[in-house]
Amino acid sequence: MSTEQNIETAKKGYSAYSAGDAEKAMSFFDDDIEWISPGNSTVSGTFRGKAEVGAMWMKLAEKSTTTTPERFLGDDDVVVVLTRVAAGVESADEADVLTFRDGKVVKFQSAADTAMLERVFGTK
Repeated sequence: MSTEQNIETAKKGYSAYSAGDAEKAMSFFDDDIEWISPGNSTVSGTFRGKAEVGAMWMKLAEKSTTTTPERFLGDDDVVVVLTRVAAGVESADEADVLTFRDGKVVKFQSAADTAMLERVFGTK
């Protein structure tokens, strides 16, 4: 897929997630998605497969977590999304790196405010 197609897919995924349509958002992931979230919070770690990612999303939903993308940058099979994340009463900037293969996200890695995640979700 082209860089432009990958960016459009990322935009559709973020839009679906923001609309609360987890099933549609998840449809943009490969079945073997690898999701990496930094830190030591209860939503941090490496999650493999849609079931593990879905379970982690349920934890995010408990704190009404939202993401508001501000910029999409692409280079071949990698799309970087600069976004504003809000959880509970806090918010912070985040950078997400999405790696695509054959039009699906195979790896999602975020650079997030780990201290905020620990305050909002607690530590492991």
